[in-house]
Amino acid sequence: MAKGHRSQIKRERNAQKDTRPSAKLSYARVSVQKACFVLDAIRGKDAVSALGIVTYNPRYASTLIEKLLKSAIANAENNNGMDPAKLYVEECFANKGPTMKRVKPRAQGRAYRIEKRMSHITIVLNER
Repeated sequence: MAKGHRSQIKRERNAQKDTRPSAKLSYARVSVQKACFVLDAIRGKDAVSALGIVTYNPRYASTLIEKLLKSAIANAENNNGMDPAKLYVEECFANKGPTMKRVKPRAQGRAYRIEKRMSHITIVLNER
């Protein structure tokens, strides 16, 4: 059993929260491996150059990550009062989401399984 009053426990839990600006995209219809190709390219870069990289990247995941990066920059500017010119991508990662299972008919009455993978993409920014 937890010690202390319920309000005290909540206050302590909220004090440990991460205050860095971030944005998360859940259930993105792209596999983790394909999303990581784009995320590896922007990790550690400043926000402006990272935005330029994903804008001109031909991969499908880059369109999703571009929108997510713009959202994280807007969160930093509006919620935390940070300067967009000083921001950089501190963390970015993709976690495995649920998999949609589909069946493809094959020769001689067989059926092959097709797995349509999803991912949860997170971008965390910080100020230099």
